[in-house]
Amino acid sequence: MKNRTMKLFLAAALSASMLMSAPAVFAAETETEAAAEEDENYMTGDAQPDKEQNERLCADPDTKKEILVLSFGTSYNYSRYMTVGGIERALEDEFTDDGWCVRRGFTANIIIDHVERRDGYHIDDYKEALQKAVDAGVEDLVVVPTHLMAGHEYNDVLDAVTEIAGDAIPNIAISDPLFGQNDALNLDPVVTILHDLMENYNDGETAIVYMGHGTDADSDDDYGKLQDAFDATEGCENFYVTTVESAAWNTKRVIDAIKDKGYTKVVLRPLMIVAGDHAHNDMAGLEPDTIRSQFEAAGYETDCILDGLGQVDEIQEIFVDHAHAAIDSLAE
Repeated sequence: MKNRTMKLFLAAALSASMLMSAPAVFAAETETEAAAEEDENYMTGDAQPDKEQNERLCADPDTKKEILVLSFGTSYNYSRYMTVGGIERALEDEFTDDGWCVRRGFTANIIIDHVERRDGYHIDDYKEALQKAVDAGVEDLVVVPTHLMAGHEYNDVLDAVTEIAGDAIPNIAISDPLFGQNDALNLDPVVTILHDLMENYNDGETAIVYMGHGTDADSDDDYGKLQDAFDATEGCENFYVTTVESAAWNTKRVIDAIKDKGYTKVVLRPLMIVAGDHAHNDMAGLEPDTIRSQFEAAGYETDCILDGLGQVDEIQEIFVDHAHAAIDSLAE
């Protein structure tokens, strides 16, 4: 939605400049882009801590046991360091003493390109990271996707592992996403964590809404299974799921579900590993079609928590547990 605002600014600049010379139009565009970039840099935080982590990961080129953490990523520096970086650090703490090296790859090239252009450092994309493991002669590879569910991107990772590393690395295992596999979801620990995170807001007057991304993959049904798990869990009767992309889990559905339950407030929190563009703009933004604005238009006092799930210790531990299971499978 920020991009939409930026485009409107650019369109206005172009319309107003029809009587200007071409250099003046270019100058107006450049100033607008620079202002947008400055605003984004202010919002996203210092890149240096994440840059240092990205460069430190897997610094030993002779390591033959690698844990490759593959994430969608985010251009929000602080969130990237706290969420994706937090999961990576948890895996380092758990497995480095056993000879495992941890490295990073992202699946979103648009984020890789943006970070490199803006902040001056490169993050490997997932295919590049897999090829580096092959070229380094890695013998034991555990891939840890930090996705919530087994959707399109998770399946893309599976395909890339087979294509790039399947015949080149002797021992490969891929850990489960946060929710588990589609045919064997393990939502109980996730529900407990999501409940405990919001305990201070559970006052009987507040609806707690977790915002996911949404997908056209079959895994979109997992949002419904999470909602069912909330409904069946004591203390989570006021917990709801909405998404940015999925029509089945749109915000109007939640507004309709809570309208007769006496709530006066709504608290929104990302059901995402990171708190990036979707959280800041689609969820917490002030434009009329944001999730926050929709609840406010319906008469609810609305607060937003801009923390990604990846920065939660207990969520990090689930990924560590999944990595343990993947490592154990190598010995079978």
